[in-house]
Amino acid sequence: MKPQLVWECFCLLCFSLLRTAKGDLQLLSFQPRTLYQYRYTLDVQLHHTSTPSPWGARLQAETLIHLHRLWRHRGGEELLHVQIHDLKAQHQPEEERSQNNAEGSPVEIALSPEAQAELQQPVFISWNSGKVKAFYGNEAENILISNLKRGIISLFQLQPHAGTTVEEDASGSCQVTYTVSNHSITKTKDLLSCSKPKSGFTSINKIFGVEWQPSSRSQYVVKDNLLQSVLAEESHEVAPALRSRSGIKISSRQRLQLVSPAMPGPAEVSGQSLKDVLASMEARLQPLGMASLPFRRVCTHCPSLRAFLKAFDRQKVQTDTSKVATTWQFQRFIQMFRSAKKRDVLQLLRRAPEETRPFLVEAAVATQSVASLAALSDFLDFSKDPKSLLETFLYAAAFSPRPSGELLHLVLDKLDGKQLAPEIWETGIVAVGSLVGKLCQQNLCGLQVVERGVETILRGLRGAEEEPEVVIYLLALGNARLPETIPTLLDHAEDGPTAVTAAATAALQRFPAAHISSKVKQAMRRIFHQKRKIYDKTCRLAAAEILLDNHPSPMDVINILLATSEMETEMATFLLLKVQNSLRDHHHHHLAKKVMKEIMGDPRINNYNFFSKVGISSSFSGPLTVTQDLTSTFGLDLLFLEGGFLRKSVSDFSLLSQGQQLRAAQVTFEAQGMESMMGENLSEGEEEPELMAGMSATFFDVQLRPIIFFQGYTDLMAKVLLSSGGPTSVVKGNLLLMDHHQVIPLQSGLQVTIKLQGGLGLDISADMDVSIWEQELKTGVNARGSLAMDFQTELDSPFLQATLRSQTEVETSIHFDTKLRFSSSPVLMCLQLREEQVPYREVFTVSQSAGSQSSTARKGRHGTVPGREFALHQTNSKVCNLLLTAEKE
Repeated sequence: MKPQLVWECFCLLCFSLLRTAKGDLQLLSFQPRTLYQYRYTLDVQLHHTSTPSPWGARLQAETLIHLHRLWRHRGGEELLHVQIHDLKAQHQPEEERSQNNAEGSPVEIALSPEAQAELQQPVFISWNSGKVKAFYGNEAENILISNLKRGIISLFQLQPHAGTTVEEDASGSCQVTYTVSNHSITKTKDLLSCSKPKSGFTSINKIFGVEWQPSSRSQYVVKDNLLQSVLAEESHEVAPALRSRSGIKISSRQRLQLVSPAMPGPAEVSGQSLKDVLASMEARLQPLGMASLPFRRVCTHCPSLRAFLKAFDRQKVQTDTSKVATTWQFQRFIQMFRSAKKRDVLQLLRRAPEETRPFLVEAAVATQSVASLAALSDFLDFSKDPKSLLETFLYAAAFSPRPSGELLHLVLDKLDGKQLAPEIWETGIVAVGSLVGKLCQQNLCGLQVVERGVETILRGLRGAEEEPEVVIYLLALGNARLPETIPTLLDHAEDGPTAVTAAATAALQRFPAAHISSKVKQAMRRIFHQKRKIYDKTCRLAAAEILLDNHPSPMDVINILLATSEMETEMATFLLLKVQNSLRDHHHHHLAKKVMKEIMGDPRINNYNFFSKVGISSSFSGPLTVTQDLTSTFGLDLLFLEGGFLRKSVSDFSLLSQGQQLRAAQVTFEAQGMESMMGENLSEGEEEPELMAGMSATFFDVQLRPIIFFQGYTDLMAKVLLSSGGPTSVVKGNLLLMDHHQVIPLQSGLQVTIKLQGGLGLDISADMDVSIWEQELKTGVNARGSLAMDFQTELDSPFLQATLRSQTEVETSIHFDTKLRFSSSPVLMCLQLREEQVPYREVFTVSQSAGSQSSTARKGRHGTVPGREFALHQTNSKVCNLLLTAEKE
């Protein structure tokens, strides 16, 4: 024997012994001239996790898989011929189930001759000891059938030794981990790591998205270098983040079992390379990717805009945004617009009555299709259209849950170079800020149109001469929340007049803690401690809040507390309550809690000297509603002048879910320049502000343009003499809050599509009534709304299409009223927060279609949550009883 051959045999033996010692299995292979038969079974189930609901859908399939080796290279690479034979499929119709949920007899699905012929077309895989190197077949084949074959081929993707690697199969390119024990191989796939062809979209804010919890585990048995069996199990739990009880569970189970004994098979094909072998075959084979191809289901029952236009004169468009019927209609228009052509959208906008045009514009903006945006571009004329319609368009863009670059481009084009009414210009600039910020959150900051939007704001800010203009640009930067603009905000916060400083600090408050650097904190210290100049009390308090809410140092807290001893009673009271309120805050998100607890335990700080001042200003927050998925909180800040007149009130409704906080609504009333009317003296060095009262609002993290109630003494007297008119509309319209589309390719090759659409109708108004004769101040915020949520899971296979659907609807109305009476000493103040009864309804649907048969089952529930009035705190309840009793008398 040649020495070289002996050495090679010795090395091979050592390699084999080493692998056995490690617990690994020997290399896998299929023998020539042998036909292997595997029995393949598939079981896929979908069901609602909520009760009562229809059970769900189930698909079962069984077939024989014929496999033989066509060719083998000396390096171990093999070309395998894989073919499906005698496939049978069954499904479980909902009506076959009895009332006690026992399963009835499954119904066999009749396959068309075309489907049977395509199923039996063979596929070929390049395979090397468990690794599928390439996949060949007919690229013109039906996508669903081709994906089913990918699911079968994926079961042959394995490795005989332990370790973590990246593999490609029907799920995509995923990280997998192998463990080996005796004849068994276990593969765990991290489905969250899978990369696959890009498809779908989701809302930027995770609170309005979908929670997805997947798992995948496969068990292989290998004996004598031959794959004996595979059991692959996979599950997915999906649910709206806001409502996990409306979730759906998907489970898939594949089994591949070798049928023994093996049978004689075809002879191998000769060839020097794989390329030569493929070229010599009769069938024209194309290399195909292992990842499943996305399938788009054709909707036969979806609403059509063309059909709507034909019956336009008989159609009625709902416009009451607080009614859930309007919100459902809003979502139907979005569906129609997504498949409509530009000319049809434009025709509808032009034919619609004037009162319904805002509704249709909101739907067209929410759609964001190329056709709908092009139609809006032609339809909207910023030099002629009513201001209300243009404002509707701009706010609809600002509230978009996942804006596109094309939407920002449209807004910028409409604003560029035009002489606009002040209200439209202001709304447009804050909308640009919101769009820029949301596009950057989608990692699209590099788009040319985003850079144009940022430059529009910054260039306008540099050229602004009037104070109100500067404020609007700063509010836009607050909506954008771009870290690179923080130095600009700091400059305006320190050096600007009161309104500019207030707007800049408000914008800085919206940045996450990660961006509140030492430089920002140093600037806030200078503002709070008035190192450079005298600042308005509201600006100093905003600076203090930034320091307290962003990883405060013990020294910052101590200095803030010490400063209260030199403050006026009302400002000191307010700030001390801010500190105390943060200590009472039970939510882990409050960054200052631990530090302040340590400091307040020090008797040198926590003593009567610091907490003896008692004014009527207040600050508190607490939970309104706590569910499994969501915590909603209410906060109220009230800052008064020394004479008892309200300087500023802030009402805040926030949502906490999925580790994120969302400011759902914040309404601020502010009155300045009242000191001279109340006979108060200004602090030394403090500038005398103009007499003014106004309101600003933030909804769903979008700052709206401020609204002025009166400006100047003459305007105030006119408002007083004319008494109070109607409430001022803050926001009214329809928003698309949730917009999610996700394709989940199962390892079996079947496809699951997740769809979530949630619309919100809002009608929020506010009022401020000053009565000098009665010496009373009343403010009120009324919010009426409706939420409609549609959550769907679709299963697509060559034999069965199933849809599980959960629809939820709610109508609500919340009122927050403040009443102050100055004729008393001390000033009496009553706060009332009440919620009217809340009707709700849920409907669960299961639809199945197999061949010529189809079925639909529905279950649901409805009810009404009683109205309630929230007890804010004990002292407030006593004062309210006193004032309301006196009012009745």
